[in-house]
Amino acid sequence: MTYEGQNTAIERLTELLVSGQDDRFSTALELLLNTAMLIEQREHLRAEPYQRSDDRNGHANGYKERSLATRLGELTVRIPQVRGSEEPFFPKSLDKGLRSERALKLAVAEMYVQGVSTRKVAAITEQLCGLNITSSQVSRAAAELDALLQEWRTRPLTRTPYLLLDARYEKVRQSGVVRDAAVLVAVGVGLDGKRSVLGCSVAISEHETHWREFLRSLVDRGLSGIELVTSDAHSGLEAARKAVFGGVAWQRCQFHLQQNAQAYVPRHDMKAQVAADIRSVFNAADRAAADTLLVEIVRRYREKAPKLADWMEANLAEGLTVFKLTESHRRLLRTTNGLERLNKEIRRRTRVASLFPNEASCLRLVSAVLMETSDEWEAGKAYLTFTL
Repeated sequence: MTYEGQNTAIERLTELLVSGQDDRFSTALELLLNTAMLIEQREHLRAEPYQRSDDRNGHANGYKERSLATRLGELTVRIPQVRGSEEPFFPKSLDKGLRSERALKLAVAEMYVQGVSTRKVAAITEQLCGLNITSSQVSRAAAELDALLQEWRTRPLTRTPYLLLDARYEKVRQSGVVRDAAVLVAVGVGLDGKRSVLGCSVAISEHETHWREFLRSLVDRGLSGIELVTSDAHSGLEAARKAVFGGVAWQRCQFHLQQNAQAYVPRHDMKAQVAADIRSVFNAADRAAADTLLVEIVRRYREKAPKLADWMEANLAEGLTVFKLTESHRRLLRTTNGLERLNKEIRRRTRVASLFPNEASCLRLVSAVLMETSDEWEAGKAYLTFTL
């Protein structure tokens, strides 16, 4: 079978280049990119179009159009989509274009972060993207980016059985004083088994108020059907969670519980054993076995580490709620480690700015990173599987 992306595309490309049309080079570049992406898709699927193969890695699933800014002007390319693949597919042919697009957006965001003029941002984007961008274009791009991010942050939500919450802090200048602004992030796992970033919020405010307003905004957007909330014991979150999601089971992050326990260990040579004992509780076969092991280790440390024993008795049970889930779900929802990795990605971008001039500039950059990550998750394979 002749693949259209090879011989036919070469013939069309030749015709374009000799046609003499004013836009022949940009059209030819679009054709080259589209053809290259189809070839990459074929290699990813390990099969020709419509070919039956035991080695096939998923199936073609239409196209998604994207605009790219280049030296030849704006191009419209058709990105081939893949479903049922072992790993997410995105064509390497567009890596350079996407880096430029991200650089442009983040440079626009940096205009707000650093308080620089649009003229300076135009110089930055020209260096990063190879584009001659005017101040008016930068200002217009900033407005478009704000509108895009606001639309994403307020998009409708649906039934989401699992909700994971976390917070981190960024330095923000307010009235001439540098303060810590809380960055709240909510990740959900939907009925399709895929993760998505449900929302984010940045504010310098009383912790409980900020959390309550954030959680209520998720509900107002349609979030429902929550069966489990996983988070650490963040200040203000407990009261807000009970106010908004009263009656919903709460799983305290087991990783953070392990870390918190070390503060109550009286001697350094006991730390490894304490960690192993706590892991034995978390890795028990079922809730009954976990409860039995918890009683046993509390008793064991009652005399030699009474403060540790009291802390274990009061706190470790909060990390056992996840035993109500199936084993495969339990493993993925017993910690907020996935959110911790997401926070590291946010930090990788925000540390360039180091200090934000206001809350809005911080929210802009955080939203851009989270939106990009959420898109990748939703286009990729399922995080877990629900039994029908």
